[in-house]
Amino acid sequence: RLADRVAKSFVPAVLVSSAITFAVWAIFGPQPHYAHALVNAVAVLIIACPCALGLATPMSIMVGTGRGAGEGILIRNAESLEIFEKVDTLVVDKTGTLTEGRPRLTEVIPAKGFDATNLLQFVASLEKASEHPLATAILAGASERNIQLVPVAEFQSITGKGVKGILQGKRIAVGNAALIEELGASAETLKARAEGLREEGQTVMFVSSDGRFAGLIAVADPVKESAVQAIQQLKQAGIRVVMVTGDNHTTAAAVARRLGIDFEADVLPEKKAEVVKKLQSKGAVVAMAGDGVNDAPALAQAQVGIAMGTGTDVAMETGGITLVKGDLRGIVKARRLSQRTMRNIRQNLFFAFFYNALGIPLAAGVLYPVFGLLLNPMIAAAAMSFSSISVIANALRLRTAKL
Repeated sequence: RLADRVAKSFVPAVLVSSAITFAVWAIFGPQPHYAHALVNAVAVLIIACPCALGLATPMSIMVGTGRGAGEGILIRNAESLEIFEKVDTLVVDKTGTLTEGRPRLTEVIPAKGFDATNLLQFVASLEKASEHPLATAILAGASERNIQLVPVAEFQSITGKGVKGILQGKRIAVGNAALIEELGASAETLKARAEGLREEGQTVMFVSSDGRFAGLIAVADPVKESAVQAIQQLKQAGIRVVMVTGDNHTTAAAVARRLGIDFEADVLPEKKAEVVKKLQSKGAVVAMAGDGVNDAPALAQAQVGIAMGTGTDVAMETGGITLVKGDLRGIVKARRLSQRTMRNIRQNLFFAFFYNALGIPLAAGVLYPVFGLLLNPMIAAAAMSFSSISVIANALRLRTAKL
């Protein structure tokens, strides 16, 4: 856009300069008037040819995106690369982004009057139809315990709350406290135990059976070691990191405390985009990193959407940048790449203007009255080509830039 804006003024200015050169030499120049006028006017047009100006941006973008691909950073559009250097706030999803995305079943705690094996059997059978990452952990835990699943009828997934269905004639629900309370159950008897698990960073799910509280299921999803390093580097770079999760406040606080970041808990999937919008309304330039279907609206709302390559296709289609390995340290590298690419573009634009600022007066013949020197159009063509070569050579430096 900058090159386009410049070209709107630059091209007419060059044409006017060429016309003025022709007129001055035709009127005041030595004999033959028109021959000198034509040669100098043509030299001005040749040396001012804006090839370098046209190459300045696309060369850097092309080399920069190639450099990113070599580091596992796929840049879907150049605008993301341009804006990323200005980002001051990073919003991150928890599961699969900050955490490994491979949760494991840690606790099955039945309420009074219920059996742990039956509780896990019902929960695993119900979660088999779910696409939530935590469902995989529960099914794996049931498989390790050799628990046989039972058929499910009237399965229903309630976004941001949980799932429910009918198993062996019983209405079973698994999800957050709000879901089972809606069904008339109360988890008061195991509330302290649930809070203790959350303080350890575990995700707790409540189970109800026919409107009665049946117990707790706890799942742990370890924080990625790479995430700890990435958050430290991002904070050192002056970027505020905000974790947004649908998890309970206590669980989210435990993870956020370990990473030393801000957080928003109990956020429904459709509300994540609103969190991004709220930060933007305060003047923040926001990047959003996520890996799930429910992260897509927030990825689209952010100035820069960053999808994990280990996540869903929808997230990757929505994000402007994809981290192939799902490693958050790639965000640090992507920002450095953005900074270096944009600096390289500015250098290229400077080279393009420097040559023109120096070359046009020479081609117009400003040195002739003092030194009797004129710029041959062939020399002007060589100088113009050299300006393009310098821009290309400068852009190629990005291939070895340290990220």
